[in-house]
Amino acid sequence: MKCWTRIIAALAGLLASSAATAHVGIHSAGSFSAGFTHPFIGLDHLLAMVAVGVWAVQLGGRRVLALPATFVGFMAVGAALGAAEMPLPHVEGMVALSVLALGCVIGLSARLAWYWAIPLVAAFALFHGHAHGAEMPDFAAPWQYFIGFALATALLHGSGVAAASALKARPYLVRAGGAAIGLAGCWLLISGLA
Repeated sequence: MKCWTRIIAALAGLLASSAATAHVGIHSAGSFSAGFTHPFIGLDHLLAMVAVGVWAVQLGGRRVLALPATFVGFMAVGAALGAAEMPLPHVEGMVALSVLALGCVIGLSARLAWYWAIPLVAAFALFHGHAHGAEMPDFAAPWQYFIGFALATALLHGSGVAAASALKARPYLVRAGGAAIGLAGCWLLISGLA
């Protein structure tokens, strides 16, 4: 029962934080540090990136590396589009939807084939990257910002992989965590529409 208390307390803390703090000009100095902190500050980015790692472990095999690598790669493409001010429709809504969808596939322990899982992760990564790139402040070396958020994203994926691997003997906890992520995604969508 102690484990459930910790999970509930952690989720309450996450939900109490502001969902939009990653998207409001908080990065006033330091391009690498700004890029690195960006994924950790926004609940939407944080949950989606950890969820990619968790789902990768659920799917197993080569997808343990393929899903996170796909996310980082397509996120970089999306960031370049955002930095170049090329529009994508409903970026914030799609970021929130990614949290909901990834939480659901984890909660349901969905075993999608690679030709569904990889494009799904790639599509969501484009929107996450676009949000990062569009909100990048003017820096003398924007590539440092890109490296910062790519490294942070990889670390968050790694934490999801580590957590899911540690809980492999207790898949019900992984699914419960996925359901909680899905609920947070639903909250992010509703609060974004309000």
